[in-house]
Amino acid sequence: MSLKQKVDNGEFAILAEIEPPKGADVSEMVDNARRVKGRVDAFLVPEMSNAVMRMSSLGAALVLQNKGMETMIQMNCRDRNRLALQADLLAAYGCGITSVMAVTGEDPSYGDHHQARSVYDIDVLDLLRAIVGLQEGRDMAGIELKGAPRFWIGSTVNAGAKGRSPEIEVEEMNKMVAAGAQFFITPPLFDIEAIEPFKSRVDTEKIKIIPTVLLLKSLGMARYIARNVDNVYIPDAIITRLQKAGDKVRECIRVAAETVSAVKQNGFGGVLIATLGWEHKLPEIIEKS
Repeated sequence: MSLKQKVDNGEFAILAEIEPPKGADVSEMVDNARRVKGRVDAFLVPEMSNAVMRMSSLGAALVLQNKGMETMIQMNCRDRNRLALQADLLAAYGCGITSVMAVTGEDPSYGDHHQARSVYDIDVLDLLRAIVGLQEGRDMAGIELKGAPRFWIGSTVNAGAKGRSPEIEVEEMNKMVAAGAQFFITPPLFDIEAIEPFKSRVDTEKIKIIPTVLLLKSLGMARYIARNVDNVYIPDAIITRLQKAGDKVRECIRVAAETVSAVKQNGFGGVLIATLGWEHKLPEIIEKS
């Protein structure tokens, strides 16, 4: 059963984010994915997160697809113009990838190639419309395709972000729905109650909301996110809990596992577990959740 079929059937789906390597050696990525094969429904392969140069989302996803694991790719507006985006989408579908996320992409100033120039030929709404257009059998120039792809299309929404109006977030989400998005992945969620004002305004039967559960790596990381990352809310109770823990890494894993369980119990279509390079911790998170 594919990821989309599982979600459409009302079953809870588990996605795991898996970073492509910064290099040509894919062995560690493949080994980490194999450890949770069968317990994870699909792997989300990000496209150079934080503008740090790595193997492309499409390339790494194809490696995993060829090992019998379903993947979801990201297409971002930062790195490619409309020609390259459409070409990669067709290549992805031709190689068996059927789930795609349209994202903006972080500015290169955040990454490791500060002299890189952003493309931004089209924005996320344009990209979503382009994907729908390909599915209808025509490219962005209106030229007919020989064979149309069929994707499960998603994007991101700042649901549960501190200081953000849920009405504004729902309005932004609805624009993307009108452009073709069918599911949305949220920023990291540490408090289920924080997303309720957003969730109560969304028909989650029609629009699938998939919260991200982020594995914290340390007390320092938790404090930094709480103070500096605007779209993520970490309750003081979690900071205190990590302060008191003897084994802080083990406690971080418990927090992540408990949050996965809470997401499932609150009727979401699925969860994305993000470990930021600690994919070797995925089995323990899944087992404890």
